[in-house]
Amino acid sequence: MQKIINFETEMEKPNFWSDQKRATKMTKELNQLKNQIKKDDRLATIKDDLETYIILLNEDNNETLLKEAFEVLKKEKPLVDSTEVQFLLNEKTDPNSAILTIHPGAGGTESQDWAEMLFRMYKRWAEKTGYKIEIVDYQSGDEAGLKSVTIEIIGDYVYGYLKAESGVHRLVRISPFNAQGKRQTSFASVFVYPMIEDDIEIEIEPSDLRIDTYRASGKGGQGVNTTDSAVRITHIPTNIIVQCQNERSQLRNREVAMVILKSKLYKHYEEEREKKRQKQESTKTDIGWGNQIRSYVFHPYQMVKDHRTNYETGNISSVMDGNLDDFMNAFLKKLAGRKNG
Repeated sequence: MQKIINFETEMEKPNFWSDQKRATKMTKELNQLKNQIKKDDRLATIKDDLETYIILLNEDNNETLLKEAFEVLKKEKPLVDSTEVQFLLNEKTDPNSAILTIHPGAGGTESQDWAEMLFRMYKRWAEKTGYKIEIVDYQSGDEAGLKSVTIEIIGDYVYGYLKAESGVHRLVRISPFNAQGKRQTSFASVFVYPMIEDDIEIEIEPSDLRIDTYRASGKGGQGVNTTDSAVRITHIPTNIIVQCQNERSQLRNREVAMVILKSKLYKHYEEEREKKRQKQESTKTDIGWGNQIRSYVFHPYQMVKDHRTNYETGNISSVMDGNLDDFMNAFLKKLAGRKNG
């Protein structure tokens, strides 16, 4: 509480916004603290209510009262569960926003359509959670779906939750693109990177960059540009390539591409350090066709199963509508157990 008072006092000073980066960071932290206090107050109320039910039920084992207590517990359980998971989000970059990319595997139109379905799934998840989405780069498929997409998902702890999604996602269904109605298996890869704040230093030498411009095309949310405004940046030492075509100006596309490059380099260097310590936890090392992290079966039965945690559900329409929290929570709990084991 004292920290909130200090922040608010600082924000009342007339020169508060003279240092915009510092002001933005402080405002973000203040909002996080206020939201946490609201959550703590709500949890305290839930605890008091449930303790009161226990006392009353010990005095009078009333069936109506017991039913009422269970209804309250059922209603408040999602908040309790999310709070439990929040304690697991304690890595340095867990509170950050995230950059998510999707690429179809081999299989042409079928895999490109599956990549588009995953894109819609993550958009729905972000919308349900109240996060902001910005499309950075979108390459349409030849007939349907997409060849690649990069999006920013902005909000508190986005990366902490979404890191559970990095890996290969496998689809089994009756193909809508096959006249014979045969069952088809498709793959798409999802990579998630933390958006790096300015207080984390990433050294990038200008001589290590190759910057190309080209004409934007395909979906981007703002139409198609008629000038060479799209930007592709290659980091030569690591061969990491990023591109942005969604912004109107070449300058803005370049700025956004540099943010993505910085985020990818941060994760790359972190993974390299983990490899040297032989304690790498990143799921990215497991990515490869045939090493899927999750299967989505539409036919001959309906099931979504995460192969890392064995968590599964038969409600595939709910999952494709963006209800992913149970999968993410199961992954985070297993990850925490592996670290503590």
